[in-house]
Amino acid sequence: MIDSLIELWQSTGLYQIQWDQAAMIVIGLLLLYLAIVKKFEPLLLVPIGFGGILANIPGVDIAVGDGILYQLYSMGIGSGLFPLLIFMGVGAMTDFGPLLANPRTLFLGAAAQFGIFATLLGALVLTDVGIFDFTIAEAAAIGIIGGADGPTAIYVAGQLAPQLLGAIAVAAYSYMALVPLIQPPIIRALTTEAERKIEMVQLREVSQREKILFPLMLLLLVALFVPSAAPLLGMFCFGNLMKECGVVQRLSDTAQNALINIVTIFLGLAVGSKLSANEFLVLDTLGILLLGMVAFCIGTATGVLMAKLMNVMSQQKINPLIGAAGVSAVPMAARVASKMGLEANPHNFLLMHAMGPNVAGVIGSAIAAGVLIQFVQAM
Repeated sequence: MIDSLIELWQSTGLYQIQWDQAAMIVIGLLLLYLAIVKKFEPLLLVPIGFGGILANIPGVDIAVGDGILYQLYSMGIGSGLFPLLIFMGVGAMTDFGPLLANPRTLFLGAAAQFGIFATLLGALVLTDVGIFDFTIAEAAAIGIIGGADGPTAIYVAGQLAPQLLGAIAVAAYSYMALVPLIQPPIIRALTTEAERKIEMVQLREVSQREKILFPLMLLLLVALFVPSAAPLLGMFCFGNLMKECGVVQRLSDTAQNALINIVTIFLGLAVGSKLSANEFLVLDTLGILLLGMVAFCIGTATGVLMAKLMNVMSQQKINPLIGAAGVSAVPMAARVASKMGLEANPHNFLLMHAMGPNVAGVIGSAIAAGVLIQFVQAM
């Protein structure tokens, strides 16, 4: 009888749990707290946090072997399926109108991607001096955090550095949620009050024909030069085409609502499965979080600086605030620019202007992801 009780006790999770597993369960609970109480990216952090808790319960192989979380990861992230479906849904919710009405904002979205490549180089330098030990593929996956685009970060990490997926996903979505806290100090440091007061003229109306042709032209032009960007950008453009063509409204509605919600649940749980203690509680995780923050800050700064440079070269002024929206955090970055514009000038309505570089940032991050994947695979 006593032997049976001892054997029963030894089979419990309480007996088998290690300190690192307990720490990861606490981290999972922290993610749930941030999502539920603080409202930080709840659609992703709730399933990620819960998946992280499940992955660290001892005695249950839910995140390895035949476990459901491992199957979700293998089927949806290992293959790249879930991020691509998310991108299709995002495309179906995107309006290219502000970008087409003011094509110059494309340069702001492009400039904001500088943080990706600067952080890639920074990770390699830190590896050379012996602080960290990142391969080129891992450095590329870390750098993409600077795009502030969660699905893109997950896609690139799944392709290049699956062992770092958990830390990269948490960093990417955490910084996206913290946009209202991270960006304003950077913007204020790089702009004057007079620049923040610049008023921009009302955007022209964009025709439906332009909105239909743009995703087709964008896909063909980019795919021919950077084939590795075709999966992400292709799904993004396909979702947008369904929205704008006006003849497949049911498909567009499904992509915008039911499909993207279902995939978001599975994506979050699959990412949570990579938050196991042996993969997350390592020194490299701290490096990923710090480098991701640097990447995001550089992307914000270069977007603002590009807007200032464009003002020097053009008579039609751009409010530098919208340059910060060049990162792909849609629509949070655009809302930050709009809010700061109203604070500086009550007659300054920048939201639609900021959506131009914001959408351009999504395009830029997808292209940057393709460039990184193509570059690493060619090594």
